[in-house]
Amino acid sequence: MIDTNFYKKNDIKLMETLDIIEQDKLLEPYKTALEGRHEYAIRKEEELVYNDGSLSDFAVGYLYFGLHKVKRNWYFREWAPNATAMYLVGDFNNWNKDADEGKWRLNKLENGVWEGKFGEKSIKHGDLYKIIIEWTGGGGERIPAWADRVVQDEKTKIFSAQVWNPENPYRFQIRKFAKSTPAPLMIYECHIGMAAYDEKVGTYAEFREKILPRIVKDGYNCIQIMAVQEHPYYGSFGYHVSSFFAASSRFGTPDELKELIDEAHKNNIVVIMDIVHSHAVRNEVEGLGRFDGTPYQYFHGGERREHPAWDSLCFNYAKNEVLHFLLSNCKYWLEEYHFDGFRFDGVTSMIYKNHGLGQNFTGYDDYYNMNADGDAICYLTLANKLIHEVNPDAITIAEEMSGLPELAASYKEGGIGFDYRMAMGIPDFWIKYIKEISDENWRTGHIYWELTNRRWGEKTISYAESHDQALVGDKTIIFRLIDSDMYWHMRKQDQTLAVSRGIALHKMIRLITSTTINGGYLNFMGNEFGHPEWIDFPREGNGWSYKYARRQWNLADNTDLLYYNLNLFDNAMLKLIYSEKNFQNLPLEKIFDNEGDQVIAYRRKNLLFVFNFNPQKSFTDYGILVKKGSYKVVLNTDAIEFGGFGLADDSITHITQPSSLKNKEWLMLYLPSRSAVVLKL
Repeated sequence: MIDTNFYKKNDIKLMETLDIIEQDKLLEPYKTALEGRHEYAIRKEEELVYNDGSLSDFAVGYLYFGLHKVKRNWYFREWAPNATAMYLVGDFNNWNKDADEGKWRLNKLENGVWEGKFGEKSIKHGDLYKIIIEWTGGGGERIPAWADRVVQDEKTKIFSAQVWNPENPYRFQIRKFAKSTPAPLMIYECHIGMAAYDEKVGTYAEFREKILPRIVKDGYNCIQIMAVQEHPYYGSFGYHVSSFFAASSRFGTPDELKELIDEAHKNNIVVIMDIVHSHAVRNEVEGLGRFDGTPYQYFHGGERREHPAWDSLCFNYAKNEVLHFLLSNCKYWLEEYHFDGFRFDGVTSMIYKNHGLGQNFTGYDDYYNMNADGDAICYLTLANKLIHEVNPDAITIAEEMSGLPELAASYKEGGIGFDYRMAMGIPDFWIKYIKEISDENWRTGHIYWELTNRRWGEKTISYAESHDQALVGDKTIIFRLIDSDMYWHMRKQDQTLAVSRGIALHKMIRLITSTTINGGYLNFMGNEFGHPEWIDFPREGNGWSYKYARRQWNLADNTDLLYYNLNLFDNAMLKLIYSEKNFQNLPLEKIFDNEGDQVIAYRRKNLLFVFNFNPQKSFTDYGILVKKGSYKVVLNTDAIEFGGFGLADDSITHITQPSSLKNKEWLMLYLPSRSAVVLKL
């Protein structure tokens, strides 16, 4: 029987028309599916939280499972329903499960939970440990699923859990980061390990000391840290997670990560992490694969167990124990490390049974059919609800490419509840243009449409390129534009035609992408100054080299190189965006588009943006009908300080001239080829 009080308490419109359907009448034929999804999440929440509890009360598994010191005793608990016996082994008992007359054998409780209680002197900070699980017909060593610290031996390369209980743990100086969501959200996507200049793995401490000040100076208000959760293979970029509650030890200690986040908060920078709940590494000793001897403890059984493209295992979101594990993981990172939110990786893979592979999403029929994974959609809905319950100002971003309509609609509207979705079509669009379409055929109307084509009321994160485009096998925008000339001709006064073209378009692409946003903008570290080459992590094929798994910050600091000027432009671009309060909410109005000339202009409040993508023609006294008044240049991509040629006199105040149209006058501008200018009324 449905408890109507539950729905009233949670402000739910039970079986009424959802707001998202009212907002988008094309969803009307799918009303039953949408309401079914929403009601399923409501019922599941009721099933999980019991009585008057909350999702936040439910998602506290990290406080119960794993190894914890409580007063004068250590407690260890693990969930392994198929196990017949379990032992804790480590430095404290010489890795002998039978030591001390069986003291290290765990007791089986209800519902597949195992528990052990040990005196406070039995285990100490820094001890390495694992569990031995036995089941009918087999057994093996495992790293505890809830381990909050995992380290790798440099010589043997073996991973073990590690007791982390320092005498003087790091204490956050900013207990509650009260800053609300920045507007707009300007994200600096980064990877701790490859942020180092030297050919090595960078650390949390080095990032805090050397890279964070750069981000502050550049003007970004949010950092998105990739590859935080522990992963056995460095080259996976953190996508093959083994220990979901452990911050990767290859970058340093938990305390050093906390200090980094605290320092970012001191500088009013929001910190979010890339969270991987879409799949898990196949490894059995390091990860969750066959943890208790069964293939389906955390994952699907049968054909759905393995991801066909990622060589990984797929969570079974229908199991309450899996929901408990993943929801607890969300709360853990918010509470324990003070992260301000998450970018959820691989959402498309989660919400479709075929993972969206090889499928073109061309209409609403593709979203509402038997291919949809209702359990995964339910999990994501509850995860968003939980995250905002724990921290109302938290940020959630979905990496999703199918365009699922309810993804970034609020829970109360009947949506899944993400705050933003990644505008994944934009970088694909830019790559296609650069690779396949000659400069003289770039269509300004098409560019503008691609950058502004989004659902009404839905906030997106726009970006020209992210880490995906920088990884080996792909190319960054600057490398596609300039190619090998980057090695020899990036010194000022020495650039070739290819370099001049690349520098110009790099700035224009970023400017038009960042100033047409309706939510936020993202840049991957180093791309702001056109970092050369690709990212290639150490592997057998490159002799385990770190040469391409680092950032050459010296290029941006060398005033003789054009990288320096690109960095200056990125700084100025962000400063311009911040100059108008809530820039992302300002009305975006296209006021001129001449595809023959390849010129386009649009307005946001008092800012006028004019782009000339023409590769050959510069235009003198080019007339654009605008609001009457005087206009001052506030940014010009062709300025000498930004690596341009300085062909226009930006000190001139442009005064409009009369036209035959009411409330419109002519603004006459000189528009050099491959340049953009921003003017303020």
